[in-house]
This record gives sequence, structure tokens and C-alpha cells, in this order.
Amino acid sequence: MAFLTPGLPAIRGGLLALLAAALFGVSTPLVQSFGVGLGAFSTAALLYAGAAAVGLLSRKRIDREASLQRADLPRLIAMAGFGAVVGPVALAWGLQHTSGTSASLMLTLEALFTAVLAWRLYRETMDGRVRAAMALLLAGGMVLVLDQGRAGGAQLWGLLAVLLATAAWGVDNTLSRALAERDPGQVVMAKAMLGATATSLLAVAFGEPLPAAGAALALLTIGATGYGLSLRFYLLAQRAFGAARTGSVFAFAPFIGAALAVALGDRSASGLMALGSALMLAGVVLHLAESHSHAHVHEALDHEHAHRHDDGHHDHPHHPMPAGAHSHRHQHAPLGHAHAHVPDAHHGHRH
Repeated sequence: MAFLTPGLPAIRGGLLALLAAALFGVSTPLVQSFGVGLGAFSTAALLYAGAAAVGLLSRKRIDREASLQRADLPRLIAMAGFGAVVGPVALAWGLQHTSGTSASLMLTLEALFTAVLAWRLYRETMDGRVRAAMALLLAGGMVLVLDQGRAGGAQLWGLLAVLLATAAWGVDNTLSRALAERDPGQVVMAKAMLGATATSLLAVAFGEPLPAAGAALALLTIGATGYGLSLRFYLLAQRAFGAARTGSVFAFAPFIGAALAVALGDRSASGLMALGSALMLAGVVLHLAESHSHAHVHEALDHEHAHRHDDGHHDHPHHPMPAGAHSHRHQHAPLGHAHAHVPDAHHGHRH
């Protein structure tokens, strides 16, 4: 049986996650810039309204991707609650009370929350190298908190709000892992519409002012790219190589955001901030250096997702054989083999 090059899923997943990181990373200082004077709920509503438009326009044909099911609704509601309400609202509030550079760097801790939850809930591997990487991320976050604590109470509370956003998005990332095999366009659209609706109602309930046309258009555009397209690529990356690794590559987003914040004029950098950034960057690189290969057994499996027939795991017959990726319900017979692998839909075995 022919297999793909062992590193190919990781390379594909890594590139998709890096693209998601770049789009989200540049969004953070831009949200801070265009969200001045706006309420946190209004800002979140505009961001996810833009994301919903991307989801609507990127849906695939029914034979290309697995559609969302009625049973997915509770998970989607939970994802929207954590990822499209708590996360962006906490970030928007935090950005108004702390520096863009420190806020961007604090978002690195999203990888920590994602990896720990993926280990607990999806049995993704966490060996000594990964544990050391998570410790470095945590240490870097503690240094950032210490730095902002010295700057004053308001700065500290703003950074702690960003920390809350990272925890919410960590939960969202872990919940979304179970939907990584669904059509990402549908997932983005459903989550974003739920989030935009909830935050719009909250903005009205709290009497937040209406945004100016220019600010509203800017935030819609930022939401379309930094939240809509970014989430689409993030889901595809999770499909390729699991939640924890996607979270680690995505952890480059804060460094991209911090660099842009400095370019836009943020001069809040300090020695402690540089130390925290170095610790976090070391943790991200260490996690990405992980390699995983051993003999393992695949139990019989029946599921539906987009797949190809040249990946070593899909050898069921077709008449005629379709070209490229397609989606339908199919079965996997029990199989034992050894190769380099990542915690995707076919490698959720225990270690």
C-alpha cells in the first residue's frame, strides 16, 4: 500500500496554520486601532459579521465536503459562546486598556490552553518535549503579567482580559476539533452568525454607541480576513495534523501582531516584555520540533469526511474512481502499521 511522504500532512497542516496565524496576527493591532471609542460587544459583532460573510461565500458542494449535522448544533453553540462572544469581547476590552504589543504577545497562551485541553479530551500526545514547550509558554505569559503589573493596574486588568480571551479561544479550538472534518465554510458561517447575533443583541442591551461608517467597514474587513479566512485555514490545519500542533503553529500569530503594533507606533516594549517574548517563541519552536512515529493499530471505523485515495488510509472501491478530494460515508477495516503520523481523524489512539 502506497503512502504519502510521512512529513506531508505536517507540512500541509503547518502551512495552513501559519497562514491562519498571519491573518489573525495582523488583526489584533488593527482592531485596537479601528475599535477606539467603540463598545466591546459592537466590535465583536462587526468582526464576526465579516467572518460570517466569508463562511457563506466559501461553502463547498455537498459531494466535496461533509455537511454539518443537526447533532453538531450544541457544539456549534458552545464554540460560538466561547470563541465568538467571550473571546472577542474580552480581547476588544483588553485592547482598550493595555498596549497592543503586550496584548498580542499574551495571545500566545492560546496554544497552551489548546494543547492541554487537546491532551485531556482528545488524547493527543504530550511527551517531555511538549511539556517543556508548554512550560516555556507559561513562563513567558507570567513575565508579561509581571511587566504590565509594574505599568499600573489598568494595564494589568487589560492584559488579564486578553488572557481570558486566550482561554476562551483555547476551549473553542478544542471544541472545533470534532468538526474539523465538516465543511469549514459551513462551520465558519454557523459559528460567526451565532456569535454576531449574540454580540449585536448584547450591544443593543448595553446601549453601546453605533460605530461610524468607516470604522464599521474596517472592522467588517478585519473580521472577514482575520477571523473568517483565518478560522477556515485553522480548521483545515486541524484536519491535517491535530488541535495541539495547529495551536502551536498558530502561536506565531502574536509575534506577527506584536511586530505590526511596534510598526504602527507602539513604544511600550521593555526588557521584561522582550524576555517574555523570547520564552514564548522558544516554547513554540520546541513544540513544532516534535516528531512522532511508532507501530499502531487502527480499529474499524465508519465516518464521513473529505478524503483522497492516495493517502494510505482510503482504499475503498469506487466505480468510477473520483479524481481528487471528495466526501461520502465510508468504512475503514482494522489495520496495523508503522509510520510517522499526527493526531488527525485517523490517529486518535492512546499512548
